Amino acid sequence: MSDTTLSRIRFRSATDERLWVKVVLIAIAVFGIVILVFAPLIVVFAEALARGWQAALNALGTRDAQSAIRLTLLIAAISVPLTAVFGIAAAWFITKFDFRGKAFLITLIDLPFSISPVVAGLCFVLAFGANTAVGGWLVSHGFPIVFALPGIVMATMFVTFPFVARELIPVMVEQGRAEEEAALTLGASGWRVFFTVTLPNIRWALLYGVLLCNARAMGEFGAVAVVSGKIRGQTATMPITIEMMYNEYLSVAAFSLAAVLTALALLTLLLKTLLELRFADQLAATRRH
Repeated sequence: MSDTTLSRIRFRSATDERLWVKVVLIAIAVFGIVILVFAPLIVVFAEALARGWQAALNALGTRDAQSAIRLTLLIAAISVPLTAVFGIAAAWFITKFDFRGKAFLITLIDLPFSISPVVAGLCFVLAFGANTAVGGWLVSHGFPIVFALPGIVMATMFVTFPFVARELIPVMVEQGRAEEEAALTLGASGWRVFFTVTLPNIRWALLYGVLLCNARAMGEFGAVAVVSGKIRGQTATMPITIEMMYNEYLSVAAFSLAAVLTALALLTLLLKTLLELRFADQLAATRRH
């Protein structure tokens, strides 16, 4: 191709589109966000307040609603820190050591993303139910797993485990091992290396993973519904109680509790945003490295 021909060709940026194309794409994106995100949120809060604030507060003050809120917060308080610990350990093991089967281990970490939560809950029932050897022994000694708090925590940890590990693995792979090896060469202990070198470098990825894990832990339904047995006032979490109330045509109570669950999720998102704004410079520096 001659220089004259090349000079006649008008090269343009990949983002240099016609005005109508930009308008259409923006309109599609906004429409999708409004329909899939904002509209359901508006409906939840509108239905919760359909009979006024007092009716919504009275619904939240019932024994079942209070029990569901306490249980959901308790499960999140137990499962999220444990999931964070296991996620850090898994990410450390995968990124800092070379061994056969690493790809298979990463696949196992992704398993909760692909398997149905209902199937996961059923697996816990089949493994730890009262009719099994392990489950029967635990029940006889006063430590039931299924239809009790331990089973709900285990099911929640199963579905939330990938969030922390998957956030940490890419960051730790990018960082490499040079800094940790240098610290070990200078005589630092393993724990000192972790708290002074590794943890500061992964703190933002860890924070994002924990926030996502917390949101999923509070909103998990499928696995918890199978493992908990849906015992009202005992093992019924907020999502399960919402479903039961809605099926009983207690719409105000159901949507009021759904509004609380939605508010907790929005609070998690707000916390993430505030932390990003507060530490924007440090985040930018971390991403540059």
